[in-house]
Amino acid sequence: MIIKGKRILDVGCGPRGSLEWADMADQRIGIDPLANAYLKIGAIEHSMKYVASGSENMPFSKNYFDVVCSFNSLDHVDDLNKTIYEIIRVLKSGGFFLLITDVHRKPTQCEPICFSFDIVDMFVPGLKLLVANHYEKKAGGMYESIIENISFDHTDCNERYGIVSAKFIKE
Repeated sequence: MIIKGKRILDVGCGPRGSLEWADMADQRIGIDPLANAYLKIGAIEHSMKYVASGSENMPFSKNYFDVVCSFNSLDHVDDLNKTIYEIIRVLKSGGFFLLITDVHRKPTQCEPICFSFDIVDMFVPGLKLLVANHYEKKAGGMYESIIENISFDHTDCNERYGIVSAKFIKE
């Protein structure tokens, strides 16, 4: 996937400059309800733009972004169905949506939504699923399993954390 000259949106970007790596993109925008607080604690130094907004009503026009991503943020939203609608709305035809999220989690106050691996089905028919991968989540909450390509063993019935990564296209 080539991102040179493209517009990229990170939904639920957090404070750490999630799109700093994409310096060949034309626009790098992170949306997060806490974006103004992130700017006060150092995010202003990042080369991406932060927009303070929830994901349920994004302040962008229809078909604006070439790439939209959500990396471990959908479990934080107030209304998952509205967020999915908005992701599809702001994504251009031919654009890609990239998803990484935890699965089989117990809800917490900050992460009230729990997913199973079928979270990808919620984006269809608005988007076409190109690839989905299921990984075991290592202790400590890190994503090394993706890098090490440790597939989730669905035959193991023990309750445990997993990770799903998926790539979609808007046709």
